Amino acid sequence: MPSSAPTAILLFYCMSQLRQSVLGATSIRFAEKIIKQNCLNSTRPNRFKSNDEFLMKRMPRIIAFASGKGGTGNTTAVANLGTAMAQLGKKVTILDADVAMANLGLMFGLEKEEISLHDVLAGGASIEKATYTGPAGVRIVPSSISLEEVRRAKLEHLKEAVSELVKRTDILLIDSPAGLDSDAITALTLGQELILVVTPDIASLSDALKTKIISEDLGVKPIGIVVNRASDKSMDLPINQIESVLDLRVLSVIPEDPEVGRSISLRQPLVICGPSSPAAQAFIKLAADLLGLRWRVKPKKTGEEKFTLWPFEERKKSR
Repeated sequence: MPSSAPTAILLFYCMSQLRQSVLGATSIRFAEKIIKQNCLNSTRPNRFKSNDEFLMKRMPRIIAFASGKGGTGNTTAVANLGTAMAQLGKKVTILDADVAMANLGLMFGLEKEEISLHDVLAGGASIEKATYTGPAGVRIVPSSISLEEVRRAKLEHLKEAVSELVKRTDILLIDSPAGLDSDAITALTLGQELILVVTPDIASLSDALKTKIISEDLGVKPIGIVVNRASDKSMDLPINQIESVLDLRVLSVIPEDPEVGRSISLRQPLVICGPSSPAAQAFIKLAADLLGLRWRVKPKKTGEEKFTLWPFEERKKSR
């Protein structure tokens, strides 16, 4: 019997039990209760669909990134994809919607800036004043790492902030917090689409599955999976099992890369400070794919088995 068989049997059992629990009405009522109490005005419908009025006025692409659990590299993925998209010529804004455990600003060296999303949510600043320009022209709205600022923030102002952001961007990427608390669900409701960022293990998939089911009930469309921090170890779950459990296509596999830690120390996205590293190359390719751009590979002159990716034309829209 193949060595992966016990893992597959365990995975099947865990996921079948999880589906029975999560698909029940209790979890859906839980989500709607949180949204009604904490996220929306009581005069509005319980569910904040992604095609709500303020999003229909202008139609940029709004993608929420979520993982269900911490430690998957969700913020790293958002920072690098947003920067790579900006390098490819798009007006991109990245929003740190993790108001309790903010990290996006650290990825760009913005932790010392005076104005953040928390000031906007507290009513003390406009969203424009909390927006900063980063590498390649990507625009970043960081959240504060201060506990005092967290106490002042009011989640009900987040929708209004996003409505202003979409007026001046082509693509808005939302770095959603882990879990299914009120702040996480609020962030999910702001997206038109959802990308799940997971690591290739059972714990990550179980939390991602719950996030996926709740997001679908909220009217947000899951479009795929990013498998992050993947290695060649035999303990990693195979891609086909990940796709089967979450019933979604894997968009990209980002390899475990020591250059990621270096980029965080430098306060720069990996696609800027280490563009030829394996993880950066995967982020660049994924950015091109999400933008509908074709890409080619070009061998480096050094003869190493590494490639440089760049888009050369936009795919024609199917009729």
